[in-house]
Formats: sequence, structure tokens, C-alpha cells
Amino acid sequence: MSAALPQRHGPNERLRIGALIAVLGVVYGDIGTSPLYALQASLAYFTNSGLQYEDIFGVLSLIFWALIITVTLKYVTFVMRADNHGEGGILALMALAQRVAGSEKMRGGLAMVGIIGAGLFFGDGMITPAISVLSAVSGLEVVSPGLGPLVDPLSLVVIVVLFLSQSRGTASIGRAFGPVMTVWFVIIGAMGLVQIIQHPFVLNALIPTYGVSFILRHHFLAFIALGAVVLSVTGAEALYADMSHFGRRPIRAAWTYFVLPSLLLNYFGQGALVIAHPSTIDNPFYKLAPHALELPLVVLSTIATIIASQAVISGAFSMSRQCIQLGLLPRMEVRHTSETEEGQIYLPQVNAMLALGVIMLVLAFKTSDALAWAYGIAVTGTFLCTNILAVVVFRRQFNWSRPVVIAVFGFFGIVDLAFFTSNTLKIFDGGWVPLAIGLSIVLLMTTWKLGRGLILSRWTQDSLPLASFLARLPQSRIVRIPGTAVFMTGNLDFVPNALLHNLKHNKVLHEQVLFVTVRTLDVPRAEPGQRATVEEAAPGIYKLTLHYGFMESPNVPAGLERLAAQGIAIMPMQCSYFVGRETVVAASVPKLRFIRRWLFMFMARNAIPATEFFQIPSDRVVELGVRIAI
Repeated sequence: MSAALPQRHGPNERLRIGALIAVLGVVYGDIGTSPLYALQASLAYFTNSGLQYEDIFGVLSLIFWALIITVTLKYVTFVMRADNHGEGGILALMALAQRVAGSEKMRGGLAMVGIIGAGLFFGDGMITPAISVLSAVSGLEVVSPGLGPLVDPLSLVVIVVLFLSQSRGTASIGRAFGPVMTVWFVIIGAMGLVQIIQHPFVLNALIPTYGVSFILRHHFLAFIALGAVVLSVTGAEALYADMSHFGRRPIRAAWTYFVLPSLLLNYFGQGALVIAHPSTIDNPFYKLAPHALELPLVVLSTIATIIASQAVISGAFSMSRQCIQLGLLPRMEVRHTSETEEGQIYLPQVNAMLALGVIMLVLAFKTSDALAWAYGIAVTGTFLCTNILAVVVFRRQFNWSRPVVIAVFGFFGIVDLAFFTSNTLKIFDGGWVPLAIGLSIVLLMTTWKLGRGLILSRWTQDSLPLASFLARLPQSRIVRIPGTAVFMTGNLDFVPNALLHNLKHNKVLHEQVLFVTVRTLDVPRAEPGQRATVEEAAPGIYKLTLHYGFMESPNVPAGLERLAAQGIAIMPMQCSYFVGRETVVAASVPKLRFIRRWLFMFMARNAIPATEFFQIPSDRVVELGVRIAI
């Protein structure tokens, strides 16, 4: 993620203040800035009909129980138990669920759920910076109404600077994330506490009957309002996704003892202010502060939303690398921005697409209130996908009984479904945006996965079995020359086309030949002992599989250097890497329909070369062209 991250804590290790502060900066930026817009958006439905204090109590009660049920119970208490070797997030959960799936059909279905969740996550990654920065900068209108025209231009400036700074890495600014967010939570909690002390009756909203009576009184309007209430729990997925950086204990402790109380104090303080002064409903967050402190609060809010946006952007980078490793997206450039933190990465293509999407959202929606309509579907859709995958993991891996799984995750599923269906009512008012983004990502992922499968199938049909080639090799007159040849291949049972082309044109074979394939495991990182498996197929000819986790960047030369421990001596400077450069063309009877075929060819043309992705030195590479028709 974005900050310089500490080592994960073991279950018996004492919690450290430094780890808790770091958690605040990386994990809670998104949900921590929700008070900027969540209550305001929720109450906006009732301003025309005359806002009653019972309505404010009802909305506050719904927000309180949303935080308790969705964040505290679902994610903090249950879902965070399902870690994939310490890694969290929807793709890690998908890999965990697929591991215990009973059939290939079930594995495919779970993969689709994970892909949809990942697509919605990217939609969230575009909307979060837009709505967060807009809501923070809109505080200028509270400071002085005449500053209103500056909100959109200043928001765009902040967003452009934010994305331009990604290539520099986030190690230096990351060190400030935790302290800034600590100050943020202290201040928003204190602002709310002042109002609660003046109007303590607002705490009656903690009683769930107010939420129930609110729903019974307003019926369909209350159901619509749920779509805004869910804004208070945006960022809940980050608690689970960032487990690998901090472990469960710091995340749970920071939420229970600091973040949740601060959020509740602020929400209830806003509610008390609106009850006492109904005119503050247009922006209750900023009007909690004395007028003299409104401008400093705007500055602090903008910094906090930048931190929240940074965490989501870094999360999108990590998610993209996982998708590439799992074969869901084409190879893209991955730059490591830190010499010490492996997780700090930068993907230029993803950064450019996110920046373009965020800028377009700001220009199209112009206000955070308008964007709030678009936000909920991405968040609640991800909640539903996580819930489905969690059912499989807790039933099959943790061996929970069926009644217990149904009772626990059935309840969470009903809550998630209520939030999601409420947000579907906003489709024509902006809710189509995350759906369009998510479906576009799903289309790209499924097209790439299908196209690569067709290429592998076609290549298998046209290739020579390795066993047949090796059987004929002793009788052949092929000249063996000194050195080591490394042939990258996707299937070790067949002869790489690069080898056949090399024999056809150069009529020589190196004394030492390695057929190398790279496999992605369903764990975040491969253990050192399982990095490489070697099989001697013939004298001087080896079949080698290099294993990497879905959170790792493959480095083939480094993997080969470790083979000395297995008795294979390789001189790195004497290695020649032979790689087939694929040119995909349409077959006479195409297997992909026009749109999917065009998309796949476009992605294939723009994917970075395998040599760059596998970190192979360009001065030791021989590329041989191969045409493949699909």
C-alpha cells in the first residue's frame, strides 16, 4: 500500500503505538473521511418534506448499526479470520475459496464472483478520490459563499497533483499518513463531542427502535435513504485488504478503541447540530467547527482525503498486479518505488486510466452530493461478492456447520442485499457509473482469460510433444554448442516454438537447455523451498517450474541463480534467453466474437514484452516471431 509498512504482528506480540498510528494512515483513510458527506447525503431526502428530529434519530441509528453490523461484526470479527497466508482482499479470498471448491464448475463460478468484485473495486478506486476531494474542498463555500466557483478547479488541481506524484513513490509522504490521520480522528471526534455535551439527548439514537420506527414510518423513502447510509461504511473492505501489512490485532484494536468512537462522536455531533440548528443541514460537518477554524479544517480535510485517495490508488496498483499474476489482465509495467518495501509499486498504465476516470467524474458530476448517488453500488457490490466467497471458505475450510454459516452470513447477506438494492434505484442518477466501470473491467478480464486460453489450446494443438523430440534427439545430427539456453514456455510437455525456429535457422542446440515456465500459486508469496522444481528430461536438458505468489513480481534470472543448490550450475553471463513473440491474428473461423477479438488484440498489442515482465536482461534475449490465429 502507500505507507512505509511495519512488520506484521504475531498473535502474542504486544501492540505498539507506532503500528496503531500506521494503521490509521493506511487502513482508515477512506472510512475516516466518510463523515464529510455521509450524514448530509442521508438527510437530504427529507429536507423537502420538513425534517423532524425523529428522522435525524432514525438516520443516526441506521448509521450506527451499519457501522456495528457491516464493519465491526462482518469484517473485523468474522471475515478477517479468512486470511490467505496472512493476505486479505477479495482476490486473496477468491483464491482461498477456489482451493476448497468441490469441482471445476464451482471454481469457475467463484472466479467470476472474484472478478466482479475486483471490477467493482476499480470503480470504487475512481469514485473515492473524486467524491473525497470534492467534499473536502467544498468546505470553501462554508468559509465564504463567494469561493464556490473555485471548488471544481481546485479539486482538479489536487487530483492532478495527486496522480502525477504517484511515480515518485509514497515512502516519504507515507510516514506522515499516520500522524495526520491521528490528528484528523481526534479533531472530528472532539468537534462532535462538543455538540453532544450541549445536546446529550441525541444519544437516544443509539437505541435500535429509532431506526426501526424510521423505516416503518417512511417505508420506501427510508429504503431509498439506505443508499446514502451505506456511505458511512465505505472503506470497510480496506480493513480486510490490508491485513498482510499489519495483521489482525492492530487493525482490530485501532477500529474498536479509536476509529469507531471518533466516527460515532462526529456523526452524532452532526445530528445534534442539525436538530438544534436545522439551517446547518446543507453542510453539517464543516458547521460543527467555529467560523475561525473552518478554513484550517478545509485544509486538514483536503489532506485527509488525499490520504484516503492515496490508499485506494495504491490498493488499485496492488489489485492490478494480482490480476496480472492470476492471468486476468495483460502484462503491464510494474515499477518498485521502494528498495525496502516490496509492496510499494507503481503501474503507469493503471495510474493514467485512474487519473482520466477521476477527472472525468469531477467534470461530469461537479459536486460530492451528485457523486454520492454513484458511490454506493461499487461498495455494496463488493460487500456482496465478499459475502459469497466467505460462505464457501467458512463452510469448507473452517468446517462451520451449515446452520451456523446460514445464520451468520445469511444475516450479513440480507443487510448487504438491502444496501445494494437500495443503490440500484440510483442507476439513472449516476449509479450506472460504477456499474459501467465494473462491467468494463469484467469484460476486459474475461476476454483476456478466454483469449489466453484459446492461444494455449491452439499452441498445444500445433506443437510437438517434448517426449517425442527428446526420443529423436540422440539420433539427430544437431550440433551442441557451449553455453546455456533458456526457453520460456507455457507448457513443459511441448517443445517451445522458439526452440524449433532456432533449430530451423541456426541448426544448433546448447549443451545445457532449460525449459522454464512460471506458475502463479494461490498464496500471496511462495516459500523459499517451493520456489523452483527441476526435472532432468534428458542429459543436459531440464524442465524447470518457477513458482511465485500472486503478490510477487516474477524475476526469472534471480530464480535461475538459486538452482546451484539443486546441482545445476548456471553462469548468468553465459545464458541466452529464447522467447517467442506472439502475433495474434484472426482465424478464418474466429473463436472470439468481434468485440472480444478486438479487445483481446488491443490488449495483446499493448502488453509489455515477457522479457521485461520477467525481468530478463534485454542484451541476453533472442526473440523469434510466432503467428497464432484464434
